[in-house]
Formats: sequence, C-alpha cells, structure tokens
Amino acid sequence: MPTKPKIMIVDDEPDNLDLLYRTFRRDFQVFRADVPINALKILEQEGEMAVIISDQSMPEMTGTEFLMKIKEKFPHTMRILLTGYSDDSLEEEGNQMNGAELFKCITKPFDPQELKAIVQQAAEIYQTAKASNVTL
Repeated sequence: MPTKPKIMIVDDEPDNLDLLYRTFRRDFQVFRADVPINALKILEQEGEMAVIISDQSMPEMTGTEFLMKIKEKFPHTMRILLTGYSDDSLEEEGNQMNGAELFKCITKPFDPQELKAIVQQAAEIYQTAKASNVTL
C-alpha cells in the first residue's frame, strides 16, 4: 500500500484544526500545529511535507511569514494560506504573499470538499515535481 502524502495544518483555532484534520485524515498523513513555532518543530522531526495549509492570522507570526520560512527550507512543499480577510485587505499584504509563492489563498469560510480537491491537486503537483526534481 503506497504511503499517504504528508500534509500539515497550522491554525491557532482548535475548531479549525479539528475540521481540517477530519477533512484530510483518510487521504493524507496529517500533522497539526496550533502555532507556527510548533509547526517548525514538527518539520524538524518529520521533514518535508507535500502540502502545508496555514491560517493567516496567528500569534507570533502571520501565516504568510511562516510560509515564507517554509519556502526557504522546503521549496517543493506546496503552500496554501487560509484567511478571513477580504480581498481589499489581502492586497495590502500582496508582496509578502508573493514572497511565500503560495499555491492558493483560500478565503474563509471555505467549503471542505473544495479545499480537499485543491489539496489533492497540490499533492499531485508536489509528487510530480519531486519525481522530476523541479523546484516550484
């Protein structure tokens, strides 16, 4: 049986972590972190993830700042940002988001099935890129 792709969910809201875990647990090996610092510790232990989904608004650092750090260390990992901000607010953070080279930016509330399809697509792109040794 092939190994499930590894994904990480980073969100400081326990309800969101639980919802996202339930959404992905059947198809992925899911790692959860309540703050970016804990996510970085998990990455040190577990290594590269296929996909990381991070909330934007968190203590210590924003999701964009966290995903920029991930890009430096794990350039193949597909990065998805969840945000409750409107499009107008997002424009202000556009440069930071570009620096994180996001695969997708998803506005809350989101449809779990749509997000699942996006993450599945991201995982497939990750696996293809890794097999071809292409940096995304």
